[in-house]
Amino acid sequence: MKTETAQSDHTDPKQVYEDRRAGHLADQKELEATDARFATARGLVFLVALVLGWFWLVDGSLYPAWLLVPVGVFVALIVAHARAIKRLQRTRRAIAFYEQGLNRLDDRWQGAGVSGLRYRDADHPCSSDLDLFGEASLFELICGARTRLGEDTLANWLMNGADTKTVLERQQAILELRENIEFHESLALLDAEVHDELDQNQLREWVNAEARPVPLWRRIIACVLGVLAVLAIIAWSTGYGLAPFLIVVLLEILFFATMLREVRQIVTEADEAGSGLAILSQVLELIEQQKFSTPTLSNLSGSLQTEGHPPSWQIRRLRNVIQTLNNCLQNQFFGPIAFLLGVPVHVVHRVEMWRERIGPHIPEWLDAVGQIEALSSLARYTFEHPGDPFPEVLEESEGPIYDAQDLGHPLIQAEKCIRNDIRIDGQQRLLMISGSNMSGKSTLLRTVGINAVLALCGAPVRAKQLRISPFVIGSAMRVNDSLQQGASLFYSVISRIKSVVERAGQSPPLLFLLDEILQGTNSHDRRVGAEGIIRQLVEDNAVGIVTTHDLALTDIVQSFKGRAVNLHFEDHLIDGTMYFDYRMRPGVVRKSNALELMRMIGLNVGDEPATD
Repeated sequence: MKTETAQSDHTDPKQVYEDRRAGHLADQKELEATDARFATARGLVFLVALVLGWFWLVDGSLYPAWLLVPVGVFVALIVAHARAIKRLQRTRRAIAFYEQGLNRLDDRWQGAGVSGLRYRDADHPCSSDLDLFGEASLFELICGARTRLGEDTLANWLMNGADTKTVLERQQAILELRENIEFHESLALLDAEVHDELDQNQLREWVNAEARPVPLWRRIIACVLGVLAVLAIIAWSTGYGLAPFLIVVLLEILFFATMLREVRQIVTEADEAGSGLAILSQVLELIEQQKFSTPTLSNLSGSLQTEGHPPSWQIRRLRNVIQTLNNCLQNQFFGPIAFLLGVPVHVVHRVEMWRERIGPHIPEWLDAVGQIEALSSLARYTFEHPGDPFPEVLEESEGPIYDAQDLGHPLIQAEKCIRNDIRIDGQQRLLMISGSNMSGKSTLLRTVGINAVLALCGAPVRAKQLRISPFVIGSAMRVNDSLQQGASLFYSVISRIKSVVERAGQSPPLLFLLDEILQGTNSHDRRVGAEGIIRQLVEDNAVGIVTTHDLALTDIVQSFKGRAVNLHFEDHLIDGTMYFDYRMRPGVVRKSNALELMRMIGLNVGDEPATD
């Protein structure tokens, strides 16, 4: 089953980005001229107002009503100028958006996006080894989400591969969004504040708690006290004295004291729930304006169709009510007035009624936003990589299989990326790859793993072609000793391998990627231990790749009777310089470069390079 294996009809992304940037640059030039004209006009009108003021105040020859003309014109100019400035700021953000896109196309994107470092998990079976998160990671390259919801969803998709049906549905949705540059641009240019502390998931947690509307009798008392406060102020102003007003204030203090703790708790919870509502309402409004055709996007968009006001309006309403509640309690000017009129009681009730009536819809709305933003990020990535095809994702029953032609690493610059063919399946379950230091063994493992991640989250892959069945990916590559935990390198290695082995024998099958297996122990123990580990993995229906520069381990392949094969990388020493072509070849490597590398940096380690 497959959606599309090539993108030959795809528009040239660089040309699109350059054209759109050029259009915005032209708009910027025009808007900057408009901005200057408005500034000049405001200055001239202000001078006219000063002259008219002189004729009125000093000369006395001008009727003061004439001052209303320049004042009115000045106010109108301020309003129009503010709109022009807003358009100019949006245009500048658009230019920056396309410049960032061009930087990604030129492989100059590292450190300029969202790193997703918060998602790095040492206990995850592969995310650290495959550079899924952090600076210069796959997440940074792909992510274009504006909410924490979109970031969370994308991170989850990268860490947990989907089943075949879900992958194919995502591919169809990505194809629909791929050419929708207007949507990607509009999403990027939303002007609400976004930073790491804004987390819309707090809204989900808030609505899951029970709503606590203010009882009717409390609201009636608040109304009565508010009316009495107004009457007392009127009485005071007409000479009846301060006593009635002070009595009402005392009654209100006593009334509010009975519910102060509850109000404070509601305010605190509402404040936390209000984190990131501005950008959430803008993203919702943008999605509500779209018309989708593929089933996945249509269903997600349909979940936002509700009776009455749309979700974006409801979220804005909640944000405004929460702001009003904060003003009641924190604003030094509005707060006392609100207190006298009993406003906090009614606003708290509105907040809790919103939670009761709208809250049940929130999980579905937030899930829709997260998925659409994640799909948009993958669609933008797809648009920017027209040479990368969608993989053919097989049913689990047809696997395990990983069959790639011209497989390359998507985080390596295109002109430096060396590609290799890889095939692992039910018959050829193990690739044992030997090779000298720096020859490309570890990079190949990461290439296989990161393309599996892309394939199983719905994205295109860096290959000429890839056929893949669903897998759980388990890796042991970047393993270090731990001084804090008192763990040696070897203990850390075997602990990591144990976590990989424990994932075998389940559904979907395990794709294991073990780099320099059992490093940190002697050759005999490594040989016996490695064979036992690999045999257990293969017998549990796992498939994978093991790399080593210990050539004794390559003999393991013979004991697997055709279910394993030896491959290798090699280097070439030419005029004292080491060269690597990073091409994988059949068989076992027959030389090591360790001693030669030591000599190259000036260590005196012998006269002859080691051979085998």
